[in-house]
Amino acid sequence: MLVRDAMSTVVLTIGPAHTLRQAARLMSARRVGAAIVLDTDSCALGILTERDVLNAIGAGLSPDHELAQAHTTTDVVFAAPRWTLEEAATAMVRGGFRHLIVLDGHDPVGVVSVRDIIRCWAPEHATGTTAAVTV
Repeated sequence: MLVRDAMSTVVLTIGPAHTLRQAARLMSARRVGAAIVLDTDSCALGILTERDVLNAIGAGLSPDHELAQAHTTTDVVFAAPRWTLEEAATAMVRGGFRHLIVLDGHDPVGVVSVRDIIRCWAPEHATGTTAAVTV
């Protein structure tokens, strides 16, 4: 299966001057775990994830004053729609992240997450047994 078959095409794009609260509201409203941060001055793409927002708030920073640009990952690994899910999963494991921006040429066309990959793989790898987990 390919990345294009698993990726979410709901792409949230924000600017680097969005506050973390604005980014969190938009991510929540769109039900996505990451936003693409586009700096229109340099045409650079980065990614802001729910974990980035959580880490900032956990560190005592104000979501109303902190800007996305200060918490955006700019050293991004991009996926291509034609990548296999195995290639995407390998890139995620190597990089230690859970989202990949999918580019078709230079244009962002989607985001693929660990959850997307699991949804695709779960039926193929199901053993027919389930385990109860008590928390």
